[in-house]
Amino acid sequence: MQTAQRWKRRKEARPPEILEAALAVFAEKGFAATRMEDIARSAGVTKGTIYLYFESKEAVFRGLVQQSIGTALSGIVETTQHFKGSARELLRLVLTALGEFVRTSDRVVLLKILIAEAGNFPDMARFYRKEIINKGLSLMGDAIALGVSRGEFREIAPQHAARLCVAPILLAAFWRTTFAQFDSEPYDYQGLIDTHIDTLLRGLAPDKGAT
Repeated sequence: MQTAQRWKRRKEARPPEILEAALAVFAEKGFAATRMEDIARSAGVTKGTIYLYFESKEAVFRGLVQQSIGTALSGIVETTQHFKGSARELLRLVLTALGEFVRTSDRVVLLKILIAEAGNFPDMARFYRKEIINKGLSLMGDAIALGVSRGEFREIAPQHAARLCVAPILLAAFWRTTFAQFDSEPYDYQGLIDTHIDTLLRGLAPDKGAT
């Protein structure tokens, strides 16, 4: 009985272990150059074991996105559904949570990998657009539309403002994964996020004196 329980626990642990190994290999080699054998070697399993859980290399990438960014985004969405504060506070909450993910998670490298490989793997880009980008833009667009309807924000097109909301967050992600290695001292990502939120809310305010 104990042996069966250990085997079950081990089986349940395998997908996360495979995804961790895949993330490291993707980050080192890039998606196109990575083979399933490379992931298996890094995970300490056979290639056949990986195929028990993931039908292809693309499925491994989708699993990484869903396990990390998708899970974080779902948590933010759930929080906003029960939020009772102002639209300003809601937008601040969303951007702070997204900024925290980009600032601290090693999964942020997935975006860099996607952009580098999107031309050769359009299905991956389509998946990321549907599961992450569209949901994130909808989340912010809804918060802005709410603020406009309540008079908390000036009249502005939510679909455009939502993209402006996310642009500095993406910059932080690109900087962490591409340029940070050349910084003479660690960049203050939290400072960037805080400044972005303050500037954004001032720009959305219905009059110049609002803060």
